[in-house]
Amino acid sequence: MPRILLTAAGSYGDVAPYTGVGARLREAGHRVALATHDSYAPLVRAAGLEFRRLPADPRRPGATGQRRNTGPRALLRTAAAFLRELGDGLADAARQDTDLLLFSTTTAPLGHHLAEALRLPFLDLPLVPGAPTGDFAPVVGGGRSLGRRGNRAAGRLSLRVLDRLHADAARDLRARLGLPPATARTVRRRTEAAGRPVLHGFSEVLLPRPADWPAHLEVVGNWWPWHAPGERLPPVVEDFLAAGPPPVYVGFGSMAAGDGERLGALAADALRRAGLRGVLQSGWAGLAAPEHPDLLTVGALPHALLFPRMSAVVHHCGAGTAAAGLRAGVPTVPVPVTADQPFWAARLAALGAATAPVPFRDLSSDHGAARLADALTQVTAAPARRERATAVARRLAAEDGAGAVAEAVGRLSA
Repeated sequence: MPRILLTAAGSYGDVAPYTGVGARLREAGHRVALATHDSYAPLVRAAGLEFRRLPADPRRPGATGQRRNTGPRALLRTAAAFLRELGDGLADAARQDTDLLLFSTTTAPLGHHLAEALRLPFLDLPLVPGAPTGDFAPVVGGGRSLGRRGNRAAGRLSLRVLDRLHADAARDLRARLGLPPATARTVRRRTEAAGRPVLHGFSEVLLPRPADWPAHLEVVGNWWPWHAPGERLPPVVEDFLAAGPPPVYVGFGSMAAGDGERLGALAADALRRAGLRGVLQSGWAGLAAPEHPDLLTVGALPHALLFPRMSAVVHHCGAGTAAAGLRAGVPTVPVPVTADQPFWAARLAALGAATAPVPFRDLSSDHGAARLADALTQVTAAPARRERATAVARRLAAEDGAGAVAEAVGRLSA
């Protein structure tokens, strides 16, 4: 059995799905190390995986994910600095006993240089579609279609932007690894031309595989964060659930850092207007519910345990959270903030399992609470969205994304 190094970097949603992949590979008899940030070391070890440290932890004070009111140019500079630090960490995490490298969405562009230097086989395991297609525009652009030719052109442009963002980190990493100079774009094109399998960790139920993708780009289904088989919700949560009708979940994950007091008050106001109970998950925003018998604030809890007990979920629509709501069979009020979130919000709405998106910026207006309350009333009053979400959940339950990764690893090891 090969010794596997799995690498993942970024927010919780960028990392946690790979604990499920790693656990499945461990169950298949592989030795698996997951290299990621210190914040996720307990989760990695709980899943039975070896933890290896990556720097540039976005949870540290002043990191990219914690900055507010920062202009686009400053954000790009911060992201480039993050990648240069990440490159050094990837080189440190790889050891001589490694037989196979698995790269996440975030680590793949730099990981390819590492695989070249170590002469190791690898698999890319992205959580979002990145290859150009005529079916939709780049996901980080919000998903507004530009027509088939326009979508493909925009997809190619987004790859060039990504190449530029990685340029300094790639140059430094290649020098450290003793590789000849090569641009990020050159290495990306070389990797694409090789036609190695790329396994995407989302479901075709939510986003069908583009018809114009080459055969090596596969969509295998979601990878779910690992949690202990016998884990239960804390007693305080169970008591709250038993005290009334199913509440609404509200959380923004790694978004809106430091804005929790305002958002908590707004969510409480919206829930009161809609006549609903609520569970607020603190997240990076520090979201907190005002003292009230119909409101509860919780910390980190597995969505797989919490979401099925909700009447609806309100969230930022990161790829993993969007899928978790569908898996639970509950309808969504999407409140996208940035990056790929508007894309997934639009997909949920198109699927019939969510209301029209409520852009996060709208929550800063005087009518933010009223807008959110209206969406909450829509999503809980009409059964059609819940019925649609329940039907989708049944289809997701038949998929085994982590099993597909284990099969691909088996083929590489044969």
